Amino acid sequence: MKRTVGIGHQDFEKIRTENVFYVDKTAFVREWWENADEVTLITRPRRFGKTLNMSMLEKFFSVCYAGREDLFQGLAVWEEEKYRKLQGNYPVISLSFANVKENSFLQTRKKICSMIKDLYNQHYFLLEGNVLNENEKQDFRAIAADMEDYQASGSIRALAGYLFRYYGKKVIILLDEYDTPMQEAYVNGFWNELVSFIRNMFNATFKTNPYLERAIMTGITRVSKESIFSDLNHLKVVTTTSEKYSDCFGFTEEEVFAALDEYGLSEKKEEVKAWYDGFIFGKKKDIYNPWSIINYLDVRKIGAYWANSSSNSLVGKLIREGSAEIKMVMERLIQGEAFYTSFDEQIVFSQLDQDDSAVWSLFMTSGYLKPEYAEFNVESGKMEYQLKLTNREVYFMFQHMIEGWFGKCREVHNAFLQALLSHDLEGMNEYMNEISDELFSSFDTGKKPSGKVQPERFYHGFVLGLMVELRGRYSISSNKESGYGRYDIMMEPREKGADAYIIEFKVVHTKRGETLESAVQAALKQIEEKKYDAELCNRGVQKEKIQKYGFAFSGKHVMIGEAIEQTGK
Repeated sequence: MKRTVGIGHQDFEKIRTENVFYVDKTAFVREWWENADEVTLITRPRRFGKTLNMSMLEKFFSVCYAGREDLFQGLAVWEEEKYRKLQGNYPVISLSFANVKENSFLQTRKKICSMIKDLYNQHYFLLEGNVLNENEKQDFRAIAADMEDYQASGSIRALAGYLFRYYGKKVIILLDEYDTPMQEAYVNGFWNELVSFIRNMFNATFKTNPYLERAIMTGITRVSKESIFSDLNHLKVVTTTSEKYSDCFGFTEEEVFAALDEYGLSEKKEEVKAWYDGFIFGKKKDIYNPWSIINYLDVRKIGAYWANSSSNSLVGKLIREGSAEIKMVMERLIQGEAFYTSFDEQIVFSQLDQDDSAVWSLFMTSGYLKPEYAEFNVESGKMEYQLKLTNREVYFMFQHMIEGWFGKCREVHNAFLQALLSHDLEGMNEYMNEISDELFSSFDTGKKPSGKVQPERFYHGFVLGLMVELRGRYSISSNKESGYGRYDIMMEPREKGADAYIIEFKVVHTKRGETLESAVQAALKQIEEKKYDAELCNRGVQKEKIQKYGFAFSGKHVMIGEAIEQTGK
């Protein structure tokens, strides 16, 4: 009987009892248990089976599922008698932060505390009999959504202690999607408050917990040790470049092709590979994301299933508000090029708006970029990577994201580019101000969660985002040395004899008495004094063919001026 292709199933028991399509990942149970790490953090992109694997672990180890051999018969973990005897032998505490997506610290804290209260409600039987004394029963009943910090931080540890006494065995703790509230805290500006709260809870739960047998945390990112894991020096971190569990999350190519054979789609293997292959974990290549494959099996049509399965709001924010260099690299990546960089895989969220390497680290761990090469550099103490877009599905996600930003004013955008190429200064000013008025309300012009304001970086990146549409006619570079400094944007024509462009940006500082006019002149003066045209001249571009523009910004207002010799004045 052909298995039903079900979308969104995350409960292992339901999948097994209802004959829903499932790729056997129970070997993960065996591998994890034999590694004997006390606390393991595994990071994988979203929709890669983390929640389903955590459900599988709960059903395998939990005393509540003792005797449920029907869930595991015929699967890899059931092949050894050792593991058949292990099933259903431990008390398990299972918790997920996947839905903790509140926009304030107080609401996030309340949501987490409410989830802990639900955990206690599931174990209300502990109040019966004499396992707990009267004071402990009073503490048990005091667990609530508005409990004090000291109660919240020690609540999971306390529950583990109660279960240890009741069952006579230490507890396995499973925490799924631990970093979801951390990402929301970064986006919504309450990072420091949440870090303090989470750090105390994690320390009590995973570090100073004598009732802990083993624990697993899953997430998309490895949040920096200095923030929430400062006391967990025994934490085993398994990232996307680690060798451990490389085929336990996501589908291997063999598993995908077997599924296509099962559903009569054998002739579609190359098409499916072109769209959905590309993820790399450790040295294991040809990994596919399960969400896209299951959706493809369901509708039997190619589509951007994984890329469109969430808002991608943080990714879009980091590109839209990031440095010009980020935009240039993204343009190269979309063209199919590789990008070489180095960084630490741990994510320091407070650095995302200051350090480009933190952004590339987040994109890699989130699955948007794949490390075709990764090696530790002894001298720098960092990993070095060669990164590319993961696959065709991701490529279209970024293409549509960028098009969406300018889609509201596409006609004006095109008019601005035409005015630029025809040296229509009046038109350039008119159209740029129309674009800025339309878009700057949705583009953050400098208000960062870290509190650091970098408006020059924002405007530079914004204009560069407009220019890259000309990449077919121009080689566009940014922030590179020429003459005695670094220009903001240079556009070198691919067609011999065509005009080249140098653009410099200035932000008006009204407290210094600056105006849009004076900022434009300062930008043009800098182009001349720093001799930014030296690189173009060295490449044979005639001086009279180099157009020089100064862009001045003050909030939503823009003024563009051109070098005097261009106007003939």
